[in-house]
Amino acid sequence: MKNMTLWAVVIIVVFLGIFFALTSFYIVDQTQQAIVLRFGNIKSIRTEPGIYTKVPFVDNVEKFEKRLMIYDIPVERVITSDRRTILADTYAIWRIEDPQKFIETLRTVEVALTRIDDIVYSHARDVIGNYNFLEVLSTERPAILEEIKKRSSNSLKSFGIEVVEVRLKRTDLPKENTEAVYERMKSERYAMAAQLRAEGEKESQRMKAEADKQASIIVSEAEKEANIIRGTGEASAINIYSEAYSLDTDFYELQKITDIYKDSFKDSILVFPNDSPLLKYFYEVE
Repeated sequence: MKNMTLWAVVIIVVFLGIFFALTSFYIVDQTQQAIVLRFGNIKSIRTEPGIYTKVPFVDNVEKFEKRLMIYDIPVERVITSDRRTILADTYAIWRIEDPQKFIETLRTVEVALTRIDDIVYSHARDVIGNYNFLEVLSTERPAILEEIKKRSSNSLKSFGIEVVEVRLKRTDLPKENTEAVYERMKSERYAMAAQLRAEGEKESQRMKAEADKQASIIVSEAEKEANIIRGTGEASAINIYSEAYSLDTDFYELQKITDIYKDSFKDSILVFPNDSPLLKYFYEVE
């Protein structure tokens, strides 16, 4: 009986020894950082991977993620500077930069996410409110996100949180506004198309008038040149005829009257007085 009691005591002691040995160590891997709390107070902070010791049943170890984390912020309504309501779907990339501040102010990741949600949305609303709808969609988008990240990081720094990035996954219009905006954009496009058509028609008329002007100038110059050539030719012909006719005036007169006979007597009935010069050669014919 005495021996059994002794063995039981030994087993209990060994069991308690193993139990205390197992509960006296904790492991921190490379993705974690740990805070040892004793009666609610911070006793130590471990940010490097390794095996560490603690007081069993007295010390409580809280482990947190050391890597970057993504928080997908719920879609929220934001009003732009031109009074348009948009749905901003954002997310934030963050990490626990100061474990001591984090555990003292927020205690848990769930509480931290709630605070990140509030602060990032608040700054997104304020920053986007300084820009109009088109700027949010295009040119100013990187500057807007950088400003939201900067403000959010400054606000969350006191909680031991660093905001590494803030991104907009998409920016949509509320369903009730989509149709109205679509109609307005359609009207704007129609107006722009009408303006382009009017400018095109104006340019067409200008080019046509310029072409007509150039054609008129070219025709006028051609006619001028043709008249000069025609006049020169006619003058040369008159000189040639004059020189030719001056050689034999009687033959010239005969030729002229003969041409008149051929042109006048063809399919016609003519009445001439007896003393008409045109009948001169008729009387001379024997």
